Amino acid sequence: MVFPAYRGDGHFDGLNKEWHRIRKLAGIEDVRIHDLRHTFASVGAGGGVGLPLIGGILGHRQASTTPRYAHLADGPLRTAADLIGRIGCCA
Repeated sequence: MVFPAYRGDGHFDGLNKEWHRIRKLAGIEDVRIHDLRHTFASVGAGGGVGLPLIGGILGHRQASTTPRYAHLADGPLRTAADLIGRIGCCA
């Protein structure tokens, strides 16, 4: 889990004051900590890390949760489609 709780299961829930300050300094006041989890999953999936591994790191108990976090960018999707197209047309 990226931000584990200090005690018990779940996520860390004590950064509100600091997170507000960090966002203001960085000029990203509309970004939530939860958005970082989505970015983490998306970067991992785009880099070829499997969804089961990403889900394990994020602490997802249900495999069906992780795909909702991993949003693939157009670049890797286009590259994969081109690769598959080249293989399919010449096989």
